[in-house]
Amino acid sequence: MTPAGAGTRGAKANRVEVGGHQLEVSNLDKVLWPATGTTRGEMLSYYARIAAVLVPHLAGRAITLKRFPDGVDGVSFFEKNCPSYKPSWMHTVKMGDVDYCLVEEPATVVWLANLAAIELHPTLGAKPDLSSPTTVVFDLDPGPPADVLTCARVALLIRDLLAQLHLQSWAKTSGSKGLQLYVPLNSGATYDRSAPFAKAVAQLLEKRHPDLVVSYQQRAARERRVLIDWSQNTESKTTVGVYSLRARPEPTVSTPVTWDELDDAVSAPEPGRLSFEWKEVLDRVERHGDLMAEVLTLEQELPALAAS
Repeated sequence: MTPAGAGTRGAKANRVEVGGHQLEVSNLDKVLWPATGTTRGEMLSYYARIAAVLVPHLAGRAITLKRFPDGVDGVSFFEKNCPSYKPSWMHTVKMGDVDYCLVEEPATVVWLANLAAIELHPTLGAKPDLSSPTTVVFDLDPGPPADVLTCARVALLIRDLLAQLHLQSWAKTSGSKGLQLYVPLNSGATYDRSAPFAKAVAQLLEKRHPDLVVSYQQRAARERRVLIDWSQNTESKTTVGVYSLRARPEPTVSTPVTWDELDDAVSAPEPGRLSFEWKEVLDRVERHGDLMAEVLTLEQELPALAAS
């Protein structure tokens, strides 16, 4: 993304071309992450450069935006209805009474970023059938003093249990304090099956590892343990998208990680190994490509799982 006829530093607006579309972007020098001095222009540049791997994970899904007009230290709000002033070439998808933005090309990502939509939260379902989840997600949320390394331990337990059920899974950082695991389905599954399956996995691991895992939301029970949040597996809920920036003090990103990286992080405890800022993520994609690409295509069937 290169400004077309960009003005001097500090100019309020510029015209840029992204994927054949002319966009007006503004306030490129505005600092959105005060702790690091990261600007709106740098955020737009990140989203333009990451779009090639980001868009396939968002395409066809209803996207909830989390906007931070005054930066990560300012007031924020979730926005579900796609703005009425969207460009004519942008499409929407209706769920209930809400017209959500569809992200089908890089220009859409940049346009949304220019709204200070730092975070992008897609549904698990995608067109043509938003009522059918393409994945099962396990959202791992640590209760202090548990941390991302504790989440990594739990992620490895989930991976091993799923492997016994002949299911492959992929992990990403949340970009905040936890991790998320994805089990691709892409097989016409329903939430009536995926949610009980996720709950059964969480409850089984809670039973086996009661000092490490909790499967229900009660905050008092979560101290020192990791909540396996299975309740994300519903049509109406969203999970922060892979490659989305996060509104943390630093411009961290929800980043795919390999199982080897999680093993190494647990073996040599360094929480920083599992935190990635936007420049690091661009480098990782350049070196490794999209580590979660198979989540988009791998077809798997959920087995029946007895709760025991």
